[in-house]
Amino acid sequence: MSVRAGREFLAVPGPTTIPDEVLQAMQRPAMEIYSKPLIALTDSLLRDLGRLFATEGHCYIYIANGHGAWEAALSNVLSRGDKVLALESGKFAVDWGDTAARLGLEVEVLKGDWRHAVHPAEVERRLRQDGGGTIKAILALQIDTSTGVVNDIAAIGQALRAAQHDALLMVDTVASLGCMPFAMDAWGIDVAVAGSQKGLMTPPGLGFVAAGSRARDAHRKAGLRTPYWDWSVRDGDSHYQKYAGTPPMHLMFALRQALDMLFAEGLDNAFRRHQLLAEAVRRAVTVWKKSNVIDFNIIEAAERSDTVTTVLMADGCNPNALREYCDSKCGVVLGRGLGPLNGKAFRIAHMGHVNAPMILGTLGVVETGLRALGVAHGQGGVQAAIEWLSDNVRP
Repeated sequence: MSVRAGREFLAVPGPTTIPDEVLQAMQRPAMEIYSKPLIALTDSLLRDLGRLFATEGHCYIYIANGHGAWEAALSNVLSRGDKVLALESGKFAVDWGDTAARLGLEVEVLKGDWRHAVHPAEVERRLRQDGGGTIKAILALQIDTSTGVVNDIAAIGQALRAAQHDALLMVDTVASLGCMPFAMDAWGIDVAVAGSQKGLMTPPGLGFVAAGSRARDAHRKAGLRTPYWDWSVRDGDSHYQKYAGTPPMHLMFALRQALDMLFAEGLDNAFRRHQLLAEAVRRAVTVWKKSNVIDFNIIEAAERSDTVTTVLMADGCNPNALREYCDSKCGVVLGRGLGPLNGKAFRIAHMGHVNAPMILGTLGVVETGLRALGVAHGQGGVQAAIEWLSDNVRP
């Protein structure tokens, strides 16, 4: 017997739930690719991406996922043999470094333990040791969805300046843009990347890169530039050049609707919504963990992200059995553990098009699954989430 009939809840950290309005925005005929309305659409998207990144720099739209945005960022500012410092905070931080290595870059990983955020002091210390300036770029994630960590990007930028180092600061905001504050120019970030399928509530397939002035200077002598990713080509006069070919117009229609919804809500309100719903999840997990079977992956409360919570289960407990129960019996799809956390953790996403009933419903199903499977857990996690929201979302 199952009770999953009805609308499925997608509680994975990407792709996230797509609003009906965004899906409907794509249900229209194609238009001529050189038409004035399509050119105006591109201009509006590039302008508003700059608003999201909080930058006066140049923004680019790629027909790609976040991995494509990684490659676009690296290839436009670096040359084969250049050294980059990847700040480990989970699987995706390491994967970005792996992408760099496959492009012919020398990659050094500043080791992390997957249960803590990057320590800015360690970044400063390593940069001070690099007296010859061999490190050309630093790769950091604002949120790593594998571990559920949020890194203090502003403090990492301060560490770079304190070390008086010239390395470019490159930041992945795939799991944070539109969900929490990001200030590219104010924090001294040179390159930022994002994707469409998480906080921006749009189907997968669009990658975004924002480039500041120092990155633009580095671009002029970058040796890894290739025709598709090249900023100089995309800066050309032709609208066709901005996409290196036919524009992804239906994804553009979707993104325009999603950004309109986000700006109508107000960025500060969206950030606060994510904070409130994330804390509701954390309140539930805090109760469940009283049994010493369940725990947060990220140890320090201040380092837990507002877009995804990674939950550990003790040896002998199978998080994938819980995921299977929640999906097949109740219609809630949870994220799996990645990398070393595979078979040891599950993930609850709370980003993008998400609200209180979706979060409370997800938590209720998780608690139901824990009980049905006989997993020891503290009682009343959902009640703790309800109390948090009722105390903080006032009439």
